Amino acid sequence: MMIKVVLDTNIFISSIFWDKGKSHGIVGMALDKRIAVFTSFEILEELERVLRRDFEEPDEMVHRQVSLILDYATVVKPNLKLQVVDKDPDDNKIIECAASCHVDYIITGDKHLLDLKEYNGIRIVTASQFIELAR
Repeated sequence: MMIKVVLDTNIFISSIFWDKGKSHGIVGMALDKRIAVFTSFEILEELERVLRRDFEEPDEMVHRQVSLILDYATVVKPNLKLQVVDKDPDDNKIIECAASCHVDYIITGDKHLLDLKEYNGIRIVTASQFIELAR
């Protein structure tokens, strides 16, 4: 059975700008259909916001990146509203997406999420940890 994952916004960002990094490798796994990636409109909206605000990327580049993600990821509307990440409530959207899709892993570089280690059987790991586990 294929491993199901949710990628945090920071993993998408890393995969875009650091093509030799672990995050880029994970996206490669998704493009090769070795893992199934799930995301939500909220996660994609955050990605668009970060690319424009923090990286000052033009609309064309932002749309191209989202379009690429749509080629390999399944976009869902989470059916849960959760309050799990007290220190950064904005991170709850990642947990909501993962729990709604019953994924195996959340892959993130976010300390607030990583501190949880797992949620309802969903392991929360870094890109490096995931690459090791997926071997």
